[in-house]
Amino acid sequence: MALPPWLARFNRQTTNRVTRTFAGRVPGFAIVIHTGRRSGRTFRTPVNAFRDKNDYIIALTYGAARDWVRNVQAAGGCELVTQGRKVALTHPRIISDPDQRWAPLPVRLILRFIGVHDYMRLTRVAPPSAKGP
Repeated sequence: MALPPWLARFNRQTTNRVTRTFAGRVPGFAIVIHTGRRSGRTFRTPVNAFRDKNDYIIALTYGAARDWVRNVQAAGGCELVTQGRKVALTHPRIISDPDQRWAPLPVRLILRFIGVHDYMRLTRVAPPSAKGP
């Protein structure tokens, strides 16, 4: 289960415009930069994201069938702006975890309340080595 489609439409048209102004800098929020599968356009989608060692986890509050999720899967990755930094991510995978063991307690409680079990886990691309040949 996820939040209803009408709420996703409202957020995409209204709330996301406001959220994009701060999501790349505030802990627990981030902006996914992804390319449209058909249009080739670049999109910036605010999300709730959390770091887990070399991975980033994004709660799929509207489910895995959203365009941004399918764009990231089709491309095999994306960029994430989080806490003022841009991070390249790869190997997107959708995981279902009703216990939300990865989430901080307040987030876990909210996700359980709204019935969200799925998340996307992506792995950070290692930065190029600064060493020469």
